[in-house]
Amino acid sequence: MKVIVIIPAAGLGTRMAAASTKGKQKKTPPSKQFTELGGTPILIHTLRKFVAVDAVSEIWIALRENEMAGFRARLENEAKDVLKKKVELVVGGEHRQQSVESALSAIAAGGDDIVLVHDAVRPFVTSEIIQEVIDAAKKYGAAIAGLPAIDTVKQVERTAEGALIKATIPRAGIVMAQTPQGFRHSVIKKAFDEASADGFLGTDEASLVERSGHGVAVVMGSPRNIKITAPADMELAEFYLKSADRH
Repeated sequence: MKVIVIIPAAGLGTRMAAASTKGKQKKTPPSKQFTELGGTPILIHTLRKFVAVDAVSEIWIALRENEMAGFRARLENEAKDVLKKKVELVVGGEHRQQSVESALSAIAAGGDDIVLVHDAVRPFVTSEIIQEVIDAAKKYGAAIAGLPAIDTVKQVERTAEGALIKATIPRAGIVMAQTPQGFRHSVIKKAFDEASADGFLGTDEASLVERSGHGVAVVMGSPRNIKITAPADMELAEFYLKSADRH
């Protein structure tokens, strides 16, 4: 049985880009996954977490076509440790779903092989979380990392003036989804094929699998498994990185 990791990394990171160019001359900023954290691109930090897991067989990264050659060269020059695993690059799409689908179309996998999908900008995932998602995906066919909701969750109706609360959703029934999300290859392939046939665009891989009628298990994630999407997240990420270095 193989464990194949897909990292969709073709996004533009518009929130990060907008902040980095505010008040400056227009210049194309690096995609958020290439923003440096402690002198190393966030994406490379993320890749190293999966390289460290023995069960992982290969890693597929979906990138914008014009970034593929440069990133491959960067791996070979600055992060040869990542290349201890089989690492393949594929052309990603405008949306996350298209990027994952591109990688799914390229991989060779049996029905019971496990496919993990992980956000390029979640560099603080742990080996323990990765392994627990793999184990749960083997057992249930589909699993994600997630956290119980801490804040009170409100359902609202959008209006021209703002938003009006319509209901308070009990927190006991709410989970905040993280990645990795893991699936038997047969499960995720079926879900993506059905979504493609219907023109359905989901918010994450689990939403497609749920739509396909397959249950999805949840394993405990971590508050540190943050997704870096805005400049404020970088401050917390730098703190976590320094904290990890001290230990």
